[in-house]
Amino acid sequence: MRIVYLTLISLFFFNPLMSESETDEVSLILEVEGDVQKHATYIEKHIPKLDVVTTYNVLFQGIAVKGELTDIEKVAQLDFILASYPVQTYVATDQTNLQPNSLEDFQQNMTDTQQRSFHLTSDKEDDHIVLPNEINDTNFTGKGITVGVVDTGIDYTHPDLRANFAGGFDLVELDDDPMETKDVLPTLHGTHVAGIIAANGTLQGVAPDADIMAYRALGPGGTGTSIQVMAAMEEAVRDGVDIINLSLGNTVNGPDYPTSKAVNEASKQGVAVVVANGNAGPENWTVGAPATSAAAMAVGAYEAESQTPVLSITQDHKKIPLNELPFAPVWKFDRDYEITSEQTNVKGKFALVKVEEKTIAEDVATIEENEAEAIILYEEKVSETNWLQVLMEENINIPVALVSLKNGRWLKRHLNENKIYAKTTYEPKPEGVAEFSSRGPVTMDWAMKPDIIAPGVQIVSTVPGGYDALNGTSMAAPHVAGAIAVMKEAKPDWTNEQIFAALKTTAKQVETDDGNALSPVDQGAGFIQLSEAIDTDLLVYSVPLSFGKVADHLHERKQTITIENKSDEEKQFRFQIPKVASGLSWDLPQQFTVASNEEKEIPIKLKTNSLLLKEGIFQGWLTLEEKDKKMNLPYVVVNETSDYKKVMGLTFSLKPFDESTYQYELYVPEQVESVQVKLFDPNSLMYKGNLLELTNVEVGMNKGEMDKDDVEVDGNEFYALIIVELEDGELAHYDTMLYLE
Repeated sequence: MRIVYLTLISLFFFNPLMSESETDEVSLILEVEGDVQKHATYIEKHIPKLDVVTTYNVLFQGIAVKGELTDIEKVAQLDFILASYPVQTYVATDQTNLQPNSLEDFQQNMTDTQQRSFHLTSDKEDDHIVLPNEINDTNFTGKGITVGVVDTGIDYTHPDLRANFAGGFDLVELDDDPMETKDVLPTLHGTHVAGIIAANGTLQGVAPDADIMAYRALGPGGTGTSIQVMAAMEEAVRDGVDIINLSLGNTVNGPDYPTSKAVNEASKQGVAVVVANGNAGPENWTVGAPATSAAAMAVGAYEAESQTPVLSITQDHKKIPLNELPFAPVWKFDRDYEITSEQTNVKGKFALVKVEEKTIAEDVATIEENEAEAIILYEEKVSETNWLQVLMEENINIPVALVSLKNGRWLKRHLNENKIYAKTTYEPKPEGVAEFSSRGPVTMDWAMKPDIIAPGVQIVSTVPGGYDALNGTSMAAPHVAGAIAVMKEAKPDWTNEQIFAALKTTAKQVETDDGNALSPVDQGAGFIQLSEAIDTDLLVYSVPLSFGKVADHLHERKQTITIENKSDEEKQFRFQIPKVASGLSWDLPQQFTVASNEEKEIPIKLKTNSLLLKEGIFQGWLTLEEKDKKMNLPYVVVNETSDYKKVMGLTFSLKPFDESTYQYELYVPEQVESVQVKLFDPNSLMYKGNLLELTNVEVGMNKGEMDKDDVEVDGNEFYALIIVELEDGELAHYDTMLYLE
């Protein structure tokens, strides 16, 4: 049950939709080598019918052009063009109404604000919702600070966003109107993100007086390319934004993916970049670029304590947890209901449905029309497309919940034998990191990620035409972007590094019911505490601590933290002695002082014995004390391990404007001997043939081309088996669905 929360948009694939006529106007972003302006002038002179829309030279070298397809094909073949990326305008085929809620729909069920903690509890015991401004317990509002939102655009006509909208750019249609897609495959993601940061109306964002600039890098349905995201970031940097929010990402766990490099470059130029950690949890090694960037403030999703609905089936002594879809009515039943796998004879019953991507919206509508009480979904295989996004765009009026594959199959099997009746009960769910939130570490540099966590479940914010509650690290990241805007107002002389350090130094360590801290790779430094960050006079840099990968039997590595004392008095510190752990030996300064307004580097040494240290990730917390203050510094060590993927981000598609050539790319985080990709029929699993066999594989991104005629397989949808030979001769196997154009 991996994809319950749907709001992080995965965008790194190519699917250029060509115009029906060669006289239609299309757009393209060209990545070039050499002098950008010189090449732009050359294009204007030699292909005069093309319109050079803009050039990029801040984070990467590029030119955006628009014109007829015949002229676009000419420019794509020029010698100085390294790569070309289509940014086509989609043809509208239908109109989808999002049916948003009014804010009153949420407010009418809320208890008194003064009786709430940071989250809001309605009079329905299982319905917990969060308003963005609840984390801002200060008098600062982000006034004078500009936040760039790189996303699906913004509905800047929304009454809660109008006053703070300060412009932007559309990297999909290449104009200065970054409006959300409203016709074909409409979107709402960017508007929701913007509201969390700086809504200023009926709903209040974290920083309600901050300015918002929108950069539409994701088009209809919320898709785009990495080059559009990089171009959008460049526009934002060029426009002088103080902060960039990236509630987007992919599944490539590596620090040197192109978008991660762009984040690092933007940070060097003084822009604070906040990135959603990803929605591929709860397993380790699931963080994806650009959250993997060393300079990014990567944000995971915190979930408040709540009540979880559970199906209790008395006759079988079975309990089945439910994951409610947040855009459907709340699951609230007080008696037994029969469960059925039918779609027509469902009146007064719970309908069990196996998710079929192409028909899920129709199936749900049919069941609702036949007056079912609720719908229970289960998914046989992880989908390549986001069927949850499709459902979110439907007007669903009955509760819908997702169960695990194991429980879905159990229900289906028992329904074939007997009638099943289930009653809904509610079980307490403690606070913690949301199950969907991606975890670290990062391959290659073994950094922790996320850096921090923030509210990411049932977050109420603006959407086109109203308000809605959504879940995801996409919702967590803008909480932090808004918090940084507030801190920049409160601390105008602080650098981004100081602000990041303050947020991490003062973060609250989230614990389990038994008082043990959640793993650092789950929560980073912990839960954001904005007022504490503003008031702190102690900053600790280089946290979280990564001691890298242990490669030798006996290994010693030193990390250095820097402590900045911003108070007017000398402060004395001491480390608590860590608990003894087999294979680890710490060398920590027991006591030291830092003078008033001084920075001091503190060495931390760690010796490891790989024969005694358990294989895999070893992580924990170092406790630094100053008087009655305790600062928990998370650390991670990676012992020889094979539990992260050795190949990621495989894409295979036709080269733009060349239907005879395929292009591919794949990411390899460490040295391997070879990579093979074998194709199988997705239904029968019959072997269909080899697709790729690579021997000269480089660490990092590998790109290549092959003639279409060399791909001797029939069909376009395959189950792909990726076989990786490691340096020690062992084989690693991974599988994915692959579509050939």
